[in-house]
Amino acid sequence: MAGPSPRSGPPVSGAQPEEADRLRDLLLAPGYLKVLFLCALIGIPVSLAAFWFLVGLHELEHVLWADLPHDLGWDAPAWWWPLPLFLVAGLVVGLVAARLPGAGGHIPASGLHTGGASPTALPGVLLAAAASLPFGAVLGPEAPLIALGGGLALLFRNLAHAPTAAQSTALLGAAGAAAAISAIFGNPVVAAVLLIEIAGVGGPRLFAVMLPALLSSGVGALVFTGFGRWTGLETGSLSLELPAPSPRLDAADVLWTLIMAVTIAVATHLLLSAGRLVALYTMKAVPVRTVLCALGAAACAALYTLSTDRSPADVATSGQSTLSTLAADPHAWSVGALLAVLAFKGAAYTLCLGSLRGGPVFPALFLGAATGVLLAPLPGLGVLPAMAAGMAAATGATLRLPVSSVVLVALLLGSLDVMPLVILAAVVAFITTELLPPHPRRSTGEHSSPPGEAA
Repeated sequence: MAGPSPRSGPPVSGAQPEEADRLRDLLLAPGYLKVLFLCALIGIPVSLAAFWFLVGLHELEHVLWADLPHDLGWDAPAWWWPLPLFLVAGLVVGLVAARLPGAGGHIPASGLHTGGASPTALPGVLLAAAASLPFGAVLGPEAPLIALGGGLALLFRNLAHAPTAAQSTALLGAAGAAAAISAIFGNPVVAAVLLIEIAGVGGPRLFAVMLPALLSSGVGALVFTGFGRWTGLETGSLSLELPAPSPRLDAADVLWTLIMAVTIAVATHLLLSAGRLVALYTMKAVPVRTVLCALGAAACAALYTLSTDRSPADVATSGQSTLSTLAADPHAWSVGALLAVLAFKGAAYTLCLGSLRGGPVFPALFLGAATGVLLAPLPGLGVLPAMAAGMAAATGATLRLPVSSVVLVALLLGSLDVMPLVILAAVVAFITTELLPPHPRRSTGEHSSPPGEAA
C-alpha cells in the first residue's frame, strides 16, 4: 500500500525532511541563533578595525606618493621614485613570509579565499600588507581585509570562550571577513555575495552562511560609514563618477562585449598563470627573490614614466585612485599611454601576484577599464559600455566568481542600463577561463585551492 502523499501528512519516519523544514529547523536552533547574534556583535569591532586599517594604508600611500614628492618640489614622483619604495616592500614582505606565522597571508596569485585566517597569523598579515600596499604593490587590500576580519572574529570568539565547533568557526570567519571587506567595496551586498561564492556552499547551508555574512557586513557598513563621517577621515573606498549619460545598447555593443570578454579572459588567465610561476620562483629563496620581484615591478613603473612622461603611480599601487580619474576623464589618456599602462602595469601586476601581499581585484578592475577605454572608439561601442564590459570580464576572469563580479561592477558603475553587458561579459569571461588550462598549482603557498579550482 502506498505511503501518504507529502501533501496529505507529515513525512514518514526516516524520510528526508523538506528543504523548507530543514531551513526552519536550522534557523530556530539555539546554537545557530547564538552564532547569528555573535556575528552581529562582531561586525562592530571588526568594521572599526577595518576602518583604521584602511585609513592607515590610505594616508601612508598619500604621504609616499603625493606629499613627499610635493615637498621635494615635484608635480609628480620622479621616474626612479618607485625603486626605493618597492625595495622596502620586498625586504619587509620577504622577512615576514620567511619568519612569521602565516607567511604574511596567502599569495595573491592563488585568488581570494577565507582559508588560513587565524589570530596567530594576523600580525604577519597586517605587517606584510602595510609594507606592500602603500609602498606601491600592484595589489588591492581585499585579501588582507578578509584575513583581518576572519582572524579578529575568531580572536573575539576565543576571548568570549564561545563554542569552537567547525561549523561555528566557519560562520564566524565568514561573517568577520564580510564585515571587513564591505568597507573597501563600499557596499555590504558586495561583501556578502563575495563571501557566499567563496564559501562555495549550497542549499540550506547557503542561507546559513549568507545570513551571518549579510547581517555582520550590514552592521559593519553602518558603523563604518557613520564613523567615517564623524571623524572626517578617508579610507579610499572605490566609487566612480562617469562623465557621460548612460547609452542605449544595441547589437554592436553585444558583439564587441563577446569579443572583449573572451580576449580579456585569455589575457587575464595568462597574467595569473605567470603570477603562479613567479610564486614558484619566489618560494625557493623567499627573502632574496621577493626583493628581486619587487624591484622588477618598480622597474616597470620607472620605464612607464620614462616612456610616457606620466606619473609612475599609474603603474604602481592598486589602481584604485587611478581608476577613478580614468573613469572621470577617459579622453585625458592617449592611445600610447593606454597601451603603455596596460603593458607595464600588467607586468608589474604579475610580479606582485607571486611575491608581495594583497588582493588581485583592484588591479584587474583597472586593467579591464583601461582596455575598455582603449577599445571604446570601435564602431558602435562607446566609453561606458566598453568600460563596463572590460571591468566585468577582467573581474570575472580573475575572481572566477561570476555573481560577485556582476554585483561589484554594476554597483561601481551605478547604471542599470549597462547591466546586460556586465552580466554577459562576466559570464563569458568566467566560462572562457574555466575552459582554459588550469594555472600552475604545485606548492605556491596558498592555504587552500582558489575559488573555482579543485584541490
